[in-house]
Amino acid sequence: MAVIKAREEDIALLGRLMRAEAEGEGELGMLKAGNVMVNRVRSTCLDFEDITTVEKMVFQSPGGFEATQKGYFYQRARERDKRLARKLIQGERHHPAEFALWFFRPDGPCPAQWWGQWNSGRYKLHCFYTPLASECPSVYSVY
Repeated sequence: MAVIKAREEDIALLGRLMRAEAEGEGELGMLKAGNVMVNRVRSTCLDFEDITTVEKMVFQSPGGFEATQKGYFYQRARERDKRLARKLIQGERHHPAEFALWFFRPDGPCPAQWWGQWNSGRYKLHCFYTPLASECPSVYSVY
């Protein structure tokens, strides 16, 4: 069962953003980044209360993704990217991003906190950050 509403165009858009943000980290890195993206659509808290569609999530500004804001969101989604996006839309989750709403790529180690949110772990170059359950219970909801 899908955890967010997604048309074919949304699947392609999600796959395209996953590719732009994390292609260099392989399929698992793309899935982890994609967990954050899907979580932003699923959540009704913090900076994401009005982010109710994949398109709104992809183009959120301010607070959105570097790929769409800095010009490297230009490649189309390949079949592989869409296959990965479908997995996430169906509810697949990957630690440390399963409940994360943010990730970023620091020059060094992951800070324990980033913008007041706690680090839930690192995968290759990206650090993932998860809100407290009291701040955002919807990200922790069971499908």
